[in-house]
Amino acid sequence: MAMCACRRISTERSELRGTVKISGAWALYPLVVAWSEQFQRQHPSVRIDVSAGGAGKGMADTLAGVVDLGMVSREIAQEEVSRGARAIPVAKDAVVCIVNAACPAGQILLTQGLTRSQLHAVWLGKEALSWRMFGATTDVPVNVYTRSDAAGAPETWALYLGARQEQLRGTGVYGDPGVVEAVRQDANGIGYCNLNFAYDPSSGNPVNGILVIAIDANENGCVDAEESLLTRTSAQRAIALNIYPSPPARPLYLVAKDRITNPVAAAFVRWALTEGQKLVEPCGYIPLPDSILTNALLTLSQ
Repeated sequence: MAMCACRRISTERSELRGTVKISGAWALYPLVVAWSEQFQRQHPSVRIDVSAGGAGKGMADTLAGVVDLGMVSREIAQEEVSRGARAIPVAKDAVVCIVNAACPAGQILLTQGLTRSQLHAVWLGKEALSWRMFGATTDVPVNVYTRSDAAGAPETWALYLGARQEQLRGTGVYGDPGVVEAVRQDANGIGYCNLNFAYDPSSGNPVNGILVIAIDANENGCVDAEESLLTRTSAQRAIALNIYPSPPARPLYLVAKDRITNPVAAAFVRWALTEGQKLVEPCGYIPLPDSILTNALLTLSQ
């Protein structure tokens, strides 16, 4: 009996064929690429096209019927829901603060972190910033970077600070890779990015040339061990234990317009919520509770 069942599953997998188009959030892009590669290995007749461009693009493409699925790294607006957006949570990550590794206050910030009020002053304050404000002995100006594209990271970062993306100040740069590179090239740079763009995927350490700065959530003037973001593993732990604030930690979604009519896309999402969850932690994300995944599967079947 077991052999027959295995043969039946193998046949079903070989019969699955077609194309799935996905676009959207940089935050979810690395995980969806890893998922698509594994899914296509299991189903050689399936092609999955994945492109990043920000959560705004993913949502717009989905509602316009340009793609089967949108990658969205923010909460879904009621207006989007009324237009048919159906969000399926698949994993969790966070937006983090980064500075150039050679900035005047870098080592101080690694031990003290930044409070919400300090981050508010950086991205929403009206006064000019210098590194002396963060404990350095120099008045060299701080160069602030933000995102130029409509995306989940800036919207989530702004939400944490009590604002909207368009209110964040700084030099606008496109995409997470752009922000990371801008900060890396600027000795006085500070910015924010999605978790998996701040760390080297091989070593789990911060990308060469930047430091990932913890949020001093309890405002005790130091980075406690459980608040540490020194490595990707420590960041995942802080987010999983809800020590890192939410926002800027948040769930990540695959979004469809109404029902998923493409059977291959539906099969891919179902696989991502089940077998594909084995890739979540190795890819640098935080798994969602089983209860949320179960509800997501129910949503998929409705």
